[in-house]
Amino acid sequence: MFTPSYLVLHERGELINRVEALAEYSRPCRLCPHACGAERTKESLGVCGCELQIRVSGAFAHFGEEPPLVGRLGSGTIFFCGCNLRCCFCQNWDISHGADPGHALTDEELARLMIELQLAGCHNINLVTPTHYIHSIVAAVELAAAQGLSLPLVYNCGGYESTDVLKLLEGVVDIYMPDTKYSDEEAASKYSDARNYPEVNRKALLEMHNQVGTLQIQNGIATRGLLIRHLVLPHNLSGPFKTLDFIAHRLSKDSYVNIMAQYRPCYMAEKYSELSKKITFSDYSQVTEYARKLGLKRGF
Repeated sequence: MFTPSYLVLHERGELINRVEALAEYSRPCRLCPHACGAERTKESLGVCGCELQIRVSGAFAHFGEEPPLVGRLGSGTIFFCGCNLRCCFCQNWDISHGADPGHALTDEELARLMIELQLAGCHNINLVTPTHYIHSIVAAVELAAAQGLSLPLVYNCGGYESTDVLKLLEGVVDIYMPDTKYSDEEAASKYSDARNYPEVNRKALLEMHNQVGTLQIQNGIATRGLLIRHLVLPHNLSGPFKTLDFIAHRLSKDSYVNIMAQYRPCYMAEKYSELSKKITFSDYSQVTEYARKLGLKRGF
């Protein structure tokens, strides 16, 4: 029978130590690679645009995620407001960039929300854009573990993560689900205001892979491991071929890689002529064919 990693830490009394260590990174804020040093108050919001208290836009059984997460009863998805990336084509821009302020929750309320998703039959707790709130999320997991939470924890992020913070999540997170958005610094700077994204992302993927390995699936449901997402942009502006090379040669050819075809111009994408149209069949097929040539075979 599968036992989530965080329950082991909870039983040892170690999980509360992780909460305290993460809190040290939250003020001044160094939870993400921007390390902007914001106090995360109304007067000092930092890059993510958020105060320290968690704000949630919504939570429900989600059936639009990858099949190993969704299963029959859905992924217990919690959408957090704000983001540490400023992607001009963000499809969830209303949540990520402040149009939807969401609802403020205490750690206790978030813990209860996790328990409710478990009672609804969800297969996992899917934390969407958790990076800037991870100090409080882990505190909520500690409280929820004491109340009987026993679902795998999914860290669903943009892939711009601090390896120092990730190391504090070892044994807490069961499934890492990062984006790998760019292999090109110019594109990362122009479209997401994070020039060092390629280097930071590769270090983060290596750390995640070292912690949990490739995706493990039992009876059709993911229990542990790394699930990587790559969104194909028009004209392959994201540099997908270098990204796939890295995954195949530095991580594993057994990596689960969701090569996503759903790009459409959202938010401020139409300010850039090269992003103003959907991708073509050729854009997408070039990427999937290259992945197959590298020996990648899971997830797309």
